[in-house]
Amino acid sequence: MRLAFWRAGKDNAGRVKAVPEKAVPEKAAVQKVAAKPAPDFYKPAAAAPTGDIDLRALGHALARKKGWIIVPTLLAAVLSLTAVNLATPRYKSEARILVDGRENVFLRPNGERSEERSSVVDAEAVTSQVQLLLSRDLAREIIKKNKLAERPEFDPVLQGLSRVKSLLALFGIGRDAFSLAPEERVLDAYYERFTAYAVDKSRVIVIEFQSRDPELAARVANSIAEGYLVMQQNARQEQAKSAGLWLSGEIDSLRKKVAEAESRVEDFRSKSSLFVGTNNTTLSNQQMGELNTQLNNARALKSDAESKARLIREMLQSGKPIEASEVLNSELTRRLSEQRVTLRAQLAEQSSTLLDNHPRIKELKAQLADLDRQLREEASKLSRSFDSDARIAGGRVEGLSASLEQVKKQAGSTNTQDVQLRALEREAKAQRDLLESYLAKYREANTRENIDAAPADGRIISRASVSNTPAYPKKLPIVLIATLATLMLTAGAIVTGELLRMTAPRAVAAIASAPAAIRARAAAATAAAEPESEIEPESGPEAAPVFRESPGIAPEPSDMEQLADDLRNAGDAARKVTVLGTASNESITLTALTLARLIARHARVVVVDLSASSPTISAVSVDPAAPGLAELMLGEASFSQIITRDKLSRAHLVTSGRAGSDRSLLQSPRLTLAIDALLRVYDHVVLDAGTASDLPAELLTAQARAVVVPDASMAPDARTLMCDQLRAVGFSDVTMLSRPVQSSGVIEPGLRVVAA
Repeated sequence: MRLAFWRAGKDNAGRVKAVPEKAVPEKAAVQKVAAKPAPDFYKPAAAAPTGDIDLRALGHALARKKGWIIVPTLLAAVLSLTAVNLATPRYKSEARILVDGRENVFLRPNGERSEERSSVVDAEAVTSQVQLLLSRDLAREIIKKNKLAERPEFDPVLQGLSRVKSLLALFGIGRDAFSLAPEERVLDAYYERFTAYAVDKSRVIVIEFQSRDPELAARVANSIAEGYLVMQQNARQEQAKSAGLWLSGEIDSLRKKVAEAESRVEDFRSKSSLFVGTNNTTLSNQQMGELNTQLNNARALKSDAESKARLIREMLQSGKPIEASEVLNSELTRRLSEQRVTLRAQLAEQSSTLLDNHPRIKELKAQLADLDRQLREEASKLSRSFDSDARIAGGRVEGLSASLEQVKKQAGSTNTQDVQLRALEREAKAQRDLLESYLAKYREANTRENIDAAPADGRIISRASVSNTPAYPKKLPIVLIATLATLMLTAGAIVTGELLRMTAPRAVAAIASAPAAIRARAAAATAAAEPESEIEPESGPEAAPVFRESPGIAPEPSDMEQLADDLRNAGDAARKVTVLGTASNESITLTALTLARLIARHARVVVVDLSASSPTISAVSVDPAAPGLAELMLGEASFSQIITRDKLSRAHLVTSGRAGSDRSLLQSPRLTLAIDALLRVYDHVVLDAGTASDLPAELLTAQARAVVVPDASMAPDARTLMCDQLRAVGFSDVTMLSRPVQSSGVIEPGLRVVAA
């Protein structure tokens, strides 16, 4: 959505027509703004000398008092050099231990041998091992092993009484060595010379020990590392020993519990007759299973016999040949079938020569009929035999069913007892499993206890060696630090005193001379042609200059002043003001700048140049080459870099960008965010939108009031129509100026245009 209709006017017939743009000498106006300087009345006063640092005076002061610098510096160098040469040197040796959780795979429990154990040790574990190295128990062993208590280096009492230390202890500055126990004195000296720390991002622990004797330092460092490993091995053996003692007592108790539980199971089984047969099942269940199997077999036999008998009867009744396997497999049936085949052969042979009524033919047919009758009788016998087998099987089924029902009733009566028996068996099994696991752990603990060298959690990767270079004192760094510190302190004291001496009188002179200078410039401006205002400073050294009306002149308020007062009094409703016009000329920018300067008298205001068609904003800025919105959108500049000040007022300025910048960047959604950020900082934001022909309407209209700069030839009804259209697109209020602002009203300081 664009607001390109602002160039339209209205003819006599009521139709909207284009109004030609009025040519304005923009280049001449800009040159007039940039070239013509503000009168002395509006020029800022020269910087007061208050707060300036005269480096030449400071250099002369340092050269004049160089003796106060050189002497203390040389003295500090001599004293520090003497002190480091007189101090007893200490030699440092270090040993390194790697904490890797070493453990032999053959010493692991059986349940963990097949598992892949991680060798990663966390930072907390390494820190804990450092604290173990600092333990007092290990310190006592090292002191006893190396006989440190017999050395004067570790027991100050053996060195004799020191009057200086006794005097310091008397005033509470130091500790009296005689008031401490011998063990405490040695431990204090031991920990003063011993350091243990973990290397960053590793599992390596460094052990450092210092001593006057380099061989003793190396020996003690190695003793600490070895004692640490021995302590861990002893801890593992003690752990295994205590575990074995506890397991032995638990095993004896569990054995008694297992024996009692198994005895209760057997007693209950014998009392309840819940004996166990094969496959770990009770006798009643086993008998029930066997009866069920026999019953199924009997039912199968009965069904088979009934089916065979019914099939044979159906064949006999239908007159079909008997083709049942049981009938054909009968010996009698087989003989009769053979005889029938023989007779049919003879009948066929005789029928070829004899007629059907021949006695021989009739005889053969009679024999065949008798054989068929015998075959049917044999089949009938087999059918009756199958019926008998079915009845026998049915009787067996009935007997087995009765026995099974009886066994079921008997098993149902023993279910409660069986549940109790299973509960007793589970308890006995749990006790037995626990006993077996304790026995396995006891054997493993007993084995680990008997191992002479249990693995420790670390190993020595670097043993301490004898050092020939003293670790304390560091002669060169101490001398340099003392010398440079003295040099800086003495030079700083001289510079501070000189600054305090120079600053006070200059500040007083600046405060006293400022009003006179301002009054002199005001008098010169009053004598100039047509003066309109003067500057009167407020009281106080930090008061800002305020622009006031010239005495004897009481002009009427102009339209711009009235508009500025209305916008300022509107509060939050007029925080965002969009200045736009119907023709692309310099008057729009001049109107925005004039309005901002008037509002800046009493509020914080910033002018944002969105037109990019007038260089006036850059001309009146204190930094014409400053970046603008285009550089902000590209990320090449920040808010602090694009905001500049107006030369003649308190208003702040933001340009659209340097010359040649891409104007399409002003359509970026980030520009709305930038305007919102300015609204949170300033009381009023004045947008110089020009004709706004290529700007998003949401950017200009959102919570904004419009100030329209019309063309001089624009008809009244066209102005009214434009105001209605601007309200329709989203402006909260629209103000139409009567005439454009002339360049002289902004370039030359006037009565009500120039702001403080």
